Amino acid sequence: MINEIELNNLISDLESDRIERTISLDKIDKFCEAICAFSNDLPNHNVPGYFLIGVEDNGKVAGIKIEDRDLQRWGSYRSDGNILPVPSYDIKKFSLPEGDVGVLEVFPSISPPVKYKGRIYIRIGARKGIANEGDERRLSEKRAALAKTFDGLPCQGSSINDINTDIFKISYLPQAVAREILEENHRDPKIQLSSLGFLI
Repeated sequence: MINEIELNNLISDLESDRIERTISLDKIDKFCEAICAFSNDLPNHNVPGYFLIGVEDNGKVAGIKIEDRDLQRWGSYRSDGNILPVPSYDIKKFSLPEGDVGVLEVFPSISPPVKYKGRIYIRIGARKGIANEGDERRLSEKRAALAKTFDGLPCQGSSINDINTDIFKISYLPQAVAREILEENHRDPKIQLSSLGFLI
């Protein structure tokens, strides 16, 4: 999730295919359409999109108050069955001097197209829209390109600290790389993991 400095940069930036603003707290359709559009990531940025709640279109913080019940309601959109496949997003509230700002950090789906109530929403520059036939084809092609067995998919949110590098060096590496090559190059474990597809 972004920090307060990054949030201020997003607030002052223009709306784009990665940023949308609203001062509404409870317009379910608006929220779910935005989540769907960012999940589809039609431009293929492969980075999260940000839905900023409590920020006006001109980039000013509106001065609203965000309660716990708002955060809970926004979190429930993930699992109410209206957005499929189920999206992945994080929620955080920032208390700024001018007022509260809620942030939905929405991650690109590995199984696009994502639909809200049967419709595919996408970002088209600074606006949101419904996908046409060509857009839907691009999203389906992206899904096919990402379709891999479970062991070939990236483990989102993990880091090199989650890998047992001792087991990698003792058990896997000698089987995957010739001994004389290992003796010659003395590569850093991060480079070895990356070259063998364990680290992106």
